[in-house]
Formats: sequence, structure tokens, C-alpha cells
Amino acid sequence: MTITWTNFFVQVIAFGILYLLLSKYAFGPLFGIMEKRRQLVKEQIDTAERNRSESERFLEEQKQSLQQARKEAYDIIEQAKSTGSKQADDIISAARGESSRLKEEAVRDIEAEKNKAIASLKSEVGGLSVQIASKILEKQVDAGAQGELVDQYLKDVGKKS
Repeated sequence: MTITWTNFFVQVIAFGILYLLLSKYAFGPLFGIMEKRRQLVKEQIDTAERNRSESERFLEEQKQSLQQARKEAYDIIEQAKSTGSKQADDIISAARGESSRLKEEAVRDIEAEKNKAIASLKSEVGGLSVQIASKILEKQVDAGAQGELVDQYLKDVGKKS
């Protein structure tokens, strides 16, 4: 294989002209398109990075909101427990007060009934005394007979009470 120098120089000159034409008309637009593509990819990466950081921030906000909601729910439950306990204590206290009031009312009623019974017994005793006195007057009894009448009266009163 022999190299002919004229062919070699013609090919080098043709290659140089082709390179100049390609760099002027093809490489410039091609490199411009590639630069635009590089810019587009860079913008998409930057946008994706911003979206990722924004989504992380939003996720953190949601976690904090959820934590706050849980705390508020816990506070509401605790407040409801406290209110329920207080209401139960109030109901028990009211029931005890009502029980005491009813007991006192019953004691007063019993006392009133006792006083009525005593008053009735006194009036009955008064009637019996009148009857005894009339019997004594009828019989003109001596001291022994009077003692027997009083004993009989006391036995009658003891049986009725």
C-alpha cells in the first residue's frame, strides 16, 4: 500500500472544508439544540427538587397537624372524663342531700305522729279519768278500793300503748 501524497492532501483539504462547513451550518445549530435540551433537563431537575422539598415541607406540616389534632382529641377526652366525674359527684351529692332531707322529713313525720298519739292518749286518759272518778263517786270507795282502781287503770293504759 502506497500512499499517494496528492490524494492525501486532497482528502485533508476536503476534510477541512467539510469540517468548516459542518461547524458553521451543522455543529452550531446542533450544539444550540443540545444546549437547549441541557437547559430543559436542568430546569426539570430543579423543578423536581423544588417539588420534592415542598412535598417534604407539606408532609411535615401534615404530621404536625395530625399531632395537634391528636393532642386536642386527648384534651377533649380528658375534659369529658373530668366533667363526667364531676357530674357523677354532683349527682351523688344531690342524692345524699335528698336522702338526708327525706330522712329528716320522715323523722319529723314520726315525731308529729308520736305527738298526735300522745295527745290522743292524753285525751283518752282524761276520759278514762273522768270515768274512774265517776265510778269512785258512785261507789264511795275506800283507800284500798281506790288503789285497785288506779292499778287497773295503769294496766289498761299499759296494754293500749
